[in-house]
Amino acid sequence: MQLLPLVVSLAVGLAVLLIIFAVFGQSRSAASERLERIVAPASAAAPAPTERASLRDTMARSPLFSVPNRALERRSWSERLARDLARADLTMRPIEYVLIRVAAIVGMIALFALLGNYFPILGTWWMLIVAALVGFLLPGFYVGRRQQARLNAFNSHLADTITLLANALRSGNSLLQATELVVRETQPPVSTEFGRVIREVQLGLPIEHALTNLVRRVRSADLELMATAITIQYQVGGNLAEILDTIAFTIRERVRIQGEIRVLTAQQRLSGYVVAFLPIGLLGVISILAPDFMKAMFDQPPSFLGVMPLGVFFLILGGISMLIGFVLIRRIVDIDV
Repeated sequence: MQLLPLVVSLAVGLAVLLIIFAVFGQSRSAASERLERIVAPASAAAPAPTERASLRDTMARSPLFSVPNRALERRSWSERLARDLARADLTMRPIEYVLIRVAAIVGMIALFALLGNYFPILGTWWMLIVAALVGFLLPGFYVGRRQQARLNAFNSHLADTITLLANALRSGNSLLQATELVVRETQPPVSTEFGRVIREVQLGLPIEHALTNLVRRVRSADLELMATAITIQYQVGGNLAEILDTIAFTIRERVRIQGEIRVLTAQQRLSGYVVAFLPIGLLGVISILAPDFMKAMFDQPPSFLGVMPLGVFFLILGGISMLIGFVLIRRIVDIDV
């Protein structure tokens, strides 16, 4: 058991190192770098040719990472993974995300095995399976939270952005000039996404297609409404400024109604969290204060189908029931406006 702390240290160190390279690194894909060189202003200073590459770029170009990355890019799910990472505003490659997920699985298993020396319940084989599952889900949970936070930040400023577009159109600006005004006057992620629209149009893409790409990246129902209105106006004509004002009013009313619904359903959402996490917290507290209290559930012979003790089966059944209850409560209080 003397090697176990070393294994834990190496696994956690590798996970932290990969997270630092992936989340805080500044490297971009080759396509992004070429795009920036094409559409960057002439006054922008070019990097010196003798500038040393970052450690992350050096690792990415090494055969240890480049060969698996090329093999991964041939998979159909790699494109979806890259799109999800872009929606979360994470500058990492799919291979880096996969390595982080593997490191998280190994790290959680090693951590549970180490803590099993002090809390025997954590060293059982089924808890190690739970640890592997937690390590597998943690990176996806982090990416999903970043996606949702970025989407919420975008939607919270979208009504004001549409109003700014409408006012710029009334002043006699074209749609592209109004979009440039939005980039100058707003904050990320709105300015970042609309800046990409301008760069795509500068490269020759029709603005309707650029807006379609924007909707694909952001995946917002309100933004899709705006893009659809602009596309239809380009085809049949009309007062685009007035249409955008109506859309902005609709979005503001939807946000107001959603806020009222969240207030009215706050107690029910809290009940869902209590149903899901209170039994887990009680199990953890009991295991710490009285480690032998749950021992009888695991010391029984494998009596359920000859695979596991009956106590373990009831714990798994209880966990599944709590998960079903949590999902049902979330579905009930998730009212679409």
